[in-house]
Amino acid sequence: MNFLDASPVNFLAVKNIAGELEKAGFRHVDPRMPLGCIKAGDKLYVTKNDSSIYAFHIGTLPLAEAGFRMICAHCDSPTFRIKPNAEMLCEGGMVKLNTEVYGGPIMSTWFDRPLTLAGRVIVKGNDMLSPKTLLMHVKRPLLQISNLAIHFNRQVNDGVKLSKQKDVLPLLGMVTDELERGNMLTNIICSELNINKEDILDFDLYLADSTPACTFGVHDELISSGRLDDLSMCFAGLEALLAAPLTDTTKVLAIFDNEETGSQTKQGAGSPFLASMLKRIAMAQGGSEEAYWQAVERAFMISADNAHAWHPNYPEKFDPTNHPVLGGGPVIKFNAAQKYASDAVSAAVFAEICREAGVPCQRFVNHSDVAGGSTLGNILASSIPLRGVDMGNAILAMHSCRETGSVADHCYCVAAFTRFFS
Repeated sequence: MNFLDASPVNFLAVKNIAGELEKAGFRHVDPRMPLGCIKAGDKLYVTKNDSSIYAFHIGTLPLAEAGFRMICAHCDSPTFRIKPNAEMLCEGGMVKLNTEVYGGPIMSTWFDRPLTLAGRVIVKGNDMLSPKTLLMHVKRPLLQISNLAIHFNRQVNDGVKLSKQKDVLPLLGMVTDELERGNMLTNIICSELNINKEDILDFDLYLADSTPACTFGVHDELISSGRLDDLSMCFAGLEALLAAPLTDTTKVLAIFDNEETGSQTKQGAGSPFLASMLKRIAMAQGGSEEAYWQAVERAFMISADNAHAWHPNYPEKFDPTNHPVLGGGPVIKFNAAQKYASDAVSAAVFAEICREAGVPCQRFVNHSDVAGGSTLGNILASSIPLRGVDMGNAILAMHSCRETGSVADHCYCVAAFTRFFS
């Protein structure tokens, strides 16, 4: 829950993961520089765009001989991005921010709750091609998207079509000083980062729920938080990587960005960046490009992205024989249209991992009349032809501002991932 609270956006999630890796002895590698000699036991990580991160624990055998074991997930979640020139001054001095939707949020769940701002601010550096990046997280309620009163919309409980440009713009505050006019957002940035207005070049800022993660239920068996999809899988993979011992096989944790918008970015699963890093590692071990492709054929990937838990209010939406439940263990995801990487072989491998870890395992298939989503497994496999399985923990209200998961499932997942890496 501390990790969730400290990671309101992708940039901060990557920073926090990097911090945990460094405490465990992983060293940061600059991809612009030669890797040098890579030897057994080395721990290294690399980032891309400050919003994706890739960690490698080198095994005792070369990649060509043992391959690698990979867990991949994504650190972005549906939200609202602040547009440039965002401030909109309204009647009475009220200021709202112009936003655009990122990913596919359930927009109504963002209404009437305290929100905040988080992301990165780009400031002047020593040369124009190398500006500096400052991360920002306003740790207090700052904004709110307010509903229209029911008196003005008597049909609100019958379903309302929301405009992304009109209905979901957040209220930032009220101008009380002429100096605030047109400068309210800039003043917040300068105050939070202790910088001058003239140094700001641009920003990537997003809305985030400011209410902390919490457990609930009679036995505190459930967890409520924003961004469980997919930060819960990121953190489970991180916990497993840090807990696993040195083995023959190289272990890889790949946390991508932009899964919610299709993964086709330099920091997404559709990028050749991870493949290039694995190839460079194989060659730094004294191998060749041939060694890399040998490693790929010996590798196995777990694509970890949350699954849909059976919802007690909507049983008709789920497949009659394959609907995972909260607390039932990790979920293998299948799709006949190949939206998931799982097949009978990879599913059997993951089910055996769960059995050896002593945890239950479930299966998910969409109701045949309900279209499902996709994830990064097949996107990554299109550039690195890996054997792999798509799985995740079951959650409710996926893409809501706050999602619900099971405490037990997180423990089960960490145990399975640790067994995979051991």
